[in-house]
Amino acid sequence: MTRTYEADLSEFAPGPNPPELSTKVPFAMTDTNFVPKERYYSREFFELEKEHLWPHTWQMAARLEEIPRPGDFVEYEIVGNSILVIRQHDGSVKALHNACRHRATQLAKGCGTLLGGQIVCPFHGWRWNLDGTSSFVFIESAFDAESMKPDDLRLRECQVEVWAGMVWINLDQNAQSLKEALSPVADILDSIAVGNMRVKWWKQVILNANWKITQEAFLEGYHVMQTHPQLAGGSGDVEMGALQAQATEYTAFRNGHGRFQSGAGLGEMPMSGDDFIEFNRLLAEGQDAMALEQDVKIFEGIRNKVGVDNPNFAEEALKALYDYAYGAGIPMAEASENLRLWGGEIFIFPNYFMLPMYGNSLCYRMRPYMDDPEKCLFDVWSLTTYPVGQEPERAELLGIFDKEDIEHWGLIPRQDFSNIERQQQGLHSVGFEHHRLSPQFEKTI
Repeated sequence: MTRTYEADLSEFAPGPNPPELSTKVPFAMTDTNFVPKERYYSREFFELEKEHLWPHTWQMAARLEEIPRPGDFVEYEIVGNSILVIRQHDGSVKALHNACRHRATQLAKGCGTLLGGQIVCPFHGWRWNLDGTSSFVFIESAFDAESMKPDDLRLRECQVEVWAGMVWINLDQNAQSLKEALSPVADILDSIAVGNMRVKWWKQVILNANWKITQEAFLEGYHVMQTHPQLAGGSGDVEMGALQAQATEYTAFRNGHGRFQSGAGLGEMPMSGDDFIEFNRLLAEGQDAMALEQDVKIFEGIRNKVGVDNPNFAEEALKALYDYAYGAGIPMAEASENLRLWGGEIFIFPNYFMLPMYGNSLCYRMRPYMDDPEKCLFDVWSLTTYPVGQEPERAELLGIFDKEDIEHWGLIPRQDFSNIERQQQGLHSVGFEHHRLSPQFEKTI
């Protein structure tokens, strides 16, 4: 497989907050290895996030497949702010605050299509065009001219940019550009063609846990040996788990982003053919993401041709995967050093994850739920790369499913959900003061 070398990322290394800032923060971190527990349930800290974090940061608000046609919309909600993400007539996207300029009524809910290309207030029938400009005020003559200025009637906008098939919004019109905010992880993800991926399925779960507790479970692979023993060669196989953990590299970036990846490419991992196939089968059956059933079939198909005892079985399996993709018209990323990220993760600050593998990716998004510091709404997507011209037209949420629903959640996510809620409960113990983090495995937390 062709190798290229990754650019020097040292300029993106994070640094500590200055003392003048830290003194203003409740439950401030004075040591990067210790996180005060109150940050995960304090109302005071939660309110500061609502004021200083969410209104000023770029957030993944929607997949483009959710709004394929002009007039299609989807609502994105974050800490009481409802935003309508709307496909425009020219194919571009706008993000408008979901509040009537008359008396604040929310204009639309959920997702759908705005009939006639009009946003209509259900209370008094005021209307707006898709771009937020006012198109009709019922009995306009009844209002003073001062309150009917076109610029004032226009629906308020968020910054909006599109990258990698996703719509990103920022409520702050003066915030830095998306390109600046996503540096350097956007370039890394571009190198493995995540922009070619489309939604296979999308589900949600509501967890009794702070949004940060939930996402921090996925900022390290240190938990795999105990939480997912089936992926570490079997329950109690500490040696296998330790080997996998030690082979993982972690990088924290200045903009709050993070990454972990294998120290070697999947084609270089010391696995027998049987182990390689079984590992991928467990991923496919356990979460229907990252490795999919079709990938496992391809690997099974070369079992006898290559021989499971062949030390290069994994590399041969990946060659077979590329051969299949080329023949099927699937635009896979060119093989490079960045394919070390397969089986790893990119965290995009503040709350979005991509876990790419082959032409697929598992994606996570966590948000506060119902203004409760100890509840979160957790979105889970399975993405894959379809043959050109065969991509699904529209992505739709399958539903909100209980964390123990075995029909809709595989074993792997159910194992994670259980630990997340137990951790939130444990924070309230008088016998616990703070997280104590490993600078090797948990630096991105």
